[in-house]
Amino acid sequence: MSKTDRDERGELQDALPRVGGSAVPLDPSGELHEIETDHIELYMGPQHPSTHGVLQLKVRLDGEWVVDVQPHIGFLHRGVEKIAENRTYVQVLPLTDRLDYVAAIACNTAYCVAVEKLLGITIPPRAELCRVIVQELERIASHLISVGTFGLDLGATTPFIYAFRDREYVLDLLEMICGARLTYSYVRVGGVAQDLPEGEWRERFRWFLDYFPPMVDEQDTLLSENEIFLLRTRGIGVLPPDVAINWGSSGPMARGSGVAYDLRRSKPYGLYPQLDFNVVTRETGDALARYQVRIDEMRESIKILRQCDRLLDEIPPGEIMAKGARAVRPPAGEAYAAVESPRGEMGAYIISDGSNTAYRMKWRSPSFANLSVLPVISRGWKIADLVMILGSIDPIFGDVDR
Repeated sequence: MSKTDRDERGELQDALPRVGGSAVPLDPSGELHEIETDHIELYMGPQHPSTHGVLQLKVRLDGEWVVDVQPHIGFLHRGVEKIAENRTYVQVLPLTDRLDYVAAIACNTAYCVAVEKLLGITIPPRAELCRVIVQELERIASHLISVGTFGLDLGATTPFIYAFRDREYVLDLLEMICGARLTYSYVRVGGVAQDLPEGEWRERFRWFLDYFPPMVDEQDTLLSENEIFLLRTRGIGVLPPDVAINWGSSGPMARGSGVAYDLRRSKPYGLYPQLDFNVVTRETGDALARYQVRIDEMRESIKILRQCDRLLDEIPPGEIMAKGARAVRPPAGEAYAAVESPRGEMGAYIISDGSNTAYRMKWRSPSFANLSVLPVISRGWKIADLVMILGSIDPIFGDVDR
């Protein structure tokens, strides 16, 4: 056989379809025939540095191609919803910090807004302003973790270090407000725990608003202009918009597929109707699009925070707790409240029987819904792409398992 014949045969071999466990090779005579091959079952996690938490993936492979993925969850289950039924409404608040622990303020807010609906109380404007500021600061901190670790999944170390450097500035601001850097319990039923500090905090807040935009651009340049990063993310892990809607995806996961669903605009709450910002979307639905949405959302958060800085002068310090919020005993009824967390729609559903404890409580978790599409968007890609696709989803397993 000549070298040309071997090259043509090799090219044809590479182009042959691979379906199920069957490979379709050529024998020396040039005739096509099928042989059966066994799939390989591979377990990733739950102790694995690239599963972004305590997650186990049961992966079925045809060679190095992913045939199916089954996420095995529950390793971080703590029974939060059932515990909440045996604690007073005030005592439940610290539990909400332990759901999406990278976006604890969003969990605080969703829970408190649901209880406030049951109580029928209105939040003072100053407290609403404080809530928006801490939520947008937290959105930046959360997206920095997502972008930094996403690059690290692909071998990019420098963006990871830069992301955590800038996240420290955000955590410093949040620590000056409430004394914590991860589990805040800052948002309370009826308002917030305390007003924003004056003096040094305001100066450092304004400094950050000027400092951070060039850092986002630098972070974006390090990844989006890197040829290897683009080859590993563009066109891979595509989530069609109809699939995103049918599976209940939200946040950057859905908006990266062109679904312009952002609760701050779609179902406005708090002071967001008064603020000017864009709902960031991309149309391609691939892993690169989800990364780009998070980068642009950090820029939009800075735009929101600049407006809040002006509102701090227009809404002077005053009441930060609604009247009647100290003794939390809502009448019998039910309420659902949702906020736009960094990962999507974070919702709390509460049924009250008129006592000081919830009769039933249920959380709507964005990470759970987003993780559910992993088998759909991973099929047909290589095992080397699986970690990257998972990283583009950005799940938090305290939120998934509860």
